[in-house]
Amino acid sequence: MDMDVIFSKSDQYWSMAMAYAPKLLLAIVTLIIGLWIIKGITKGVKRLMDKKEMDDTLKPFIISMLSILLKIMLFISVIGMIGVQMTSFIAILGAAGLAVGMALSGTLQNFAGGVMILIFKPFKVGDLLEAQGYLGVVKEIQLFNTILLSLDNKTIIIPNGGLSTGSMINYSTQPIRRVDMSFGIGYSDDIDKAKGILKGLLSNHPKVLKDPAHFIAVSELADSSVNFTVRAWVNSADYWDVFFFMQETVKKEFDKNDIGIPFPQRDIHVYNH
Repeated sequence: MDMDVIFSKSDQYWSMAMAYAPKLLLAIVTLIIGLWIIKGITKGVKRLMDKKEMDDTLKPFIISMLSILLKIMLFISVIGMIGVQMTSFIAILGAAGLAVGMALSGTLQNFAGGVMILIFKPFKVGDLLEAQGYLGVVKEIQLFNTILLSLDNKTIIIPNGGLSTGSMINYSTQPIRRVDMSFGIGYSDDIDKAKGILKGLLSNHPKVLKDPAHFIAVSELADSSVNFTVRAWVNSADYWDVFFFMQETVKKEFDKNDIGIPFPQRDIHVYNH
């Protein structure tokens, strides 16, 4: 009796194997051919993007997402061909995705932020960016983080979640920038003479643009100084050259012309009773 049961079960297993073997073989063939087709599709899309001269930062992301999406669709199709009930499988996959999503909520937020940055491109590699309390040149835009290089050569890693939703200043989007400066002179000094020196320095500097014209005016009668507001337009790349030149040269020219630059002072009067 026991042998009959064993033979009966063996026949059942053999019948099941014979029934599923063609499906399994077809699924394996479909998987191999599907992966080959996906590889060809991604290569074709890459060539198309190269031909269209698409942003190099966006290319790897699109190729990666397209490959993942096509492979998921292929995997689901292969599972269905074997005979797995797709309704139950998708429900399990959805529950697992929800659990993973809750566990990695911060990471997914950074991923979504990276996608938004890559699509809308508020900045690109090489831009001078101020965001999240940091200032630096964009070195690399990744899916989860953006890498900045500070002006003193420090690496700054900023998560894309906050970067995509927060405020930022991109100093590189406009071809020209305005240099804002302030210089003070003493109340006893000649305003017109000081103004002439400032005007001469800006007019003769090769990196200061003629149009828009520079601006010089007395902006404040402060406690111990008469303050000038000086504004000059320059190409964005020349901003710091002009700024530092003016800080040094104005002091030298004022000294040559006996124009003082006041500094805060306090008089202390001592009374003896």
